Amino acid sequence: MLNRRNFIKTGLVTGAGALPLFHEQGSLHAESIPDAGAIDDRDAVMAALPARLSAEDASSQPWQHRVRRVGQTNMTEHDPAVMNIEEWADYWSGTKADIVFISVTGILAFYPSKVRFHRHGKFLNGRDFFGECVAAAKKRGMRVVARMSPDLNWGDALEAHPEWAMRHQDGSAQHSTEDPRLFKTCMFSSYMDDYVPAIMREVNSLYDVDCFYTNGWPPLGNLPDCHCAICSRLPASGTPAYWRVFTDRVLDLWHRYDAIAKEKKSDSFFFANSGGNVRGGPNLDRLGKITAWFQADNQGRTYNEPAVWGCSLQGRVCNAVLDGKFAANVTAAYSTGTPGWRNLTKTADETRMWFNETLASGMVPYYHFVGAEDGLGEDRRWQKTGTDYFQWTARHDAHLRTRRSIANIGVVIGQATQLLYPGPAPERTRDYMYETTQGIYDALLRGRFAFDFVHEDRLDQERLSKYRALLLPNVAMLSDRQCEQISAYVRGGGSLMASFETSLYDENLKQRTEPGLANLLGISRAGDAIGTNGNPYYARIEAPTSAHPHPLLRGFSNTNWLPGAKNRLPLKPIDNPLLTVVPGFVRYPPELAYPPVSHTDEPAVVLRESGASRIAWFPGDVERTYWATGHGDLLRLLHNTIRWVTHEERVVQVNGDGLVEMFCWETAPGYAVHLLNYENPNTYHGWLQSVAPLGAQHVTMKLPSSVRVKSVELLAAEQTVPFRLEEQTLRFTIPSVGDYEVAAVTVL
Repeated sequence: MLNRRNFIKTGLVTGAGALPLFHEQGSLHAESIPDAGAIDDRDAVMAALPARLSAEDASSQPWQHRVRRVGQTNMTEHDPAVMNIEEWADYWSGTKADIVFISVTGILAFYPSKVRFHRHGKFLNGRDFFGECVAAAKKRGMRVVARMSPDLNWGDALEAHPEWAMRHQDGSAQHSTEDPRLFKTCMFSSYMDDYVPAIMREVNSLYDVDCFYTNGWPPLGNLPDCHCAICSRLPASGTPAYWRVFTDRVLDLWHRYDAIAKEKKSDSFFFANSGGNVRGGPNLDRLGKITAWFQADNQGRTYNEPAVWGCSLQGRVCNAVLDGKFAANVTAAYSTGTPGWRNLTKTADETRMWFNETLASGMVPYYHFVGAEDGLGEDRRWQKTGTDYFQWTARHDAHLRTRRSIANIGVVIGQATQLLYPGPAPERTRDYMYETTQGIYDALLRGRFAFDFVHEDRLDQERLSKYRALLLPNVAMLSDRQCEQISAYVRGGGSLMASFETSLYDENLKQRTEPGLANLLGISRAGDAIGTNGNPYYARIEAPTSAHPHPLLRGFSNTNWLPGAKNRLPLKPIDNPLLTVVPGFVRYPPELAYPPVSHTDEPAVVLRESGASRIAWFPGDVERTYWATGHGDLLRLLHNTIRWVTHEERVVQVNGDGLVEMFCWETAPGYAVHLLNYENPNTYHGWLQSVAPLGAQHVTMKLPSSVRVKSVELLAAEQTVPFRLEEQTLRFTIPSVGDYEVAAVTVL
């Protein structure tokens, strides 16, 4: 556990072993570094980073690990008539793209396919458009992904193979909502067993492609709802049993397609659409074990998307399930939104931020535009954005390639809960858990905590041992085994913060009499979840807030009440509660807005401490309520609690103004601290139109013993900065941050 390491306070350390300040141009005076005493994070404690990993043998890595930039012009039926292939290939080669996606499809063939029902586009006219594009890319040293699309097909295929279609409950075929000539194909049908392999084998026999990809399958963020003859015999969609069958089918087809890809070249492989972030589609733990390339299809956000950090959130999911395998995230140059103009460019600031989040969260940037009208598109504004950004990354590849995350907090994402748990009655909304995730994410960003996501199927002790604390934001579904793994983590000295109905349901969504973690947490349920009709419940402070308040109560004074949450699981009394529940009461009319019962013995938080382990349990859905209200007291309470369960420990500390998302990675040259500046008018809705630059950001980290620092370089500013390393505590200042900055620490 990280808590077993030796810590030092963040105050300035001096001694004979202190190194001089170093700058690329020479030594500087100590006065050029701000006094560390001015960096205030209360009683933060710096934990030493783990010993560095041994050097990698790049030659032993799969070829896709050397891919740093991905490009795609998503081809339309009309492109064979208008696209200038040489200009297309020159553009992507000029951006320094390592690989390009080229459309094979399955709806419209971009080569003279002989597979039945692989319809030739009306502008193809017998031309081998796909083959010409492959040759042009290969001539310029770029690899090629053969992009297929198996989710839709035409009426003639439906007439010949009615069993290929997804069906409504009344037995009618499901059709595309935009073009009813196309029907939706069922992934459990022979369409996936016969038709897709036929196209793959044909392409393999004709062209030099490096791998195969399917767009539009498997589904992202939800599960299919099909009532065809096959699916009607499966468990009901949306149930844990169906999710397991669905995942089995996805992985079975994945293995088969991967074997077909390897029939021509042993280093080829198959991969598919795999975004959806915390909701995913198939079980991401199982998928992460077999995929060679994780395709994170998070292309952009609509006006109603909750926040700008959607791409970073996806990157954290990838890091949780891939164990260092390759992941790329699609950034759409086009106008995402509802309505959206798919052949128009969105703002450059928004596009760049999506790229920034891709890199910061450990993924590889993948740029994408639709159509090549008038050569490379009627709207060509997207091209410069991609060229400038890709060429910038090429100058700094060594520092942007990640090896492992540096974080001391693990947030259990609960994929099963995200997909299957409906939330408490009477809400029962699909967005319930997504809003919970946004709440804890926002709170962690505002506290500038270094954190990873942890998948609920990856709770083995070796994996958890790096974290000082685990956070479980209403992870309602946990198996007995998962509960025991969490208990073992706590018995080993780990700490825990959990909320609401965490572990109340097993892996089959069957409700337990008591939460599976009840014994560990020292709680007992007093009834079913209670919602809000008027005022939510309040939390009454039962301990003094003056003199020496409990750490959870820091910053609260002159009040007896704090906000509770919209929903709560009532608990039986405990000894000496810090906060107790004041049940909700009428909010309007104000004449009745007073508590009929102003004092109870029902705990509003349960705290336990044993040795190095600390546990905090909130019976309410505090993370989601914070997201819904933005209440500053809830944010402070969450921050105080996280600091308490982590013993105030930090592995990376960044002090300064602004809403910032931070990532810290170990890299081959040393370390990279990524700062994403979200301080702008469109953080929560709409595209970025501008970014408000931030002032100085002060960075502190404690390096492993014997590690020495050669330089600290700011990659966006493309300049070095002075630093101080004293008794392994590294300090430096980033003078300003535009939309993004990466502090690359090169070590000796």
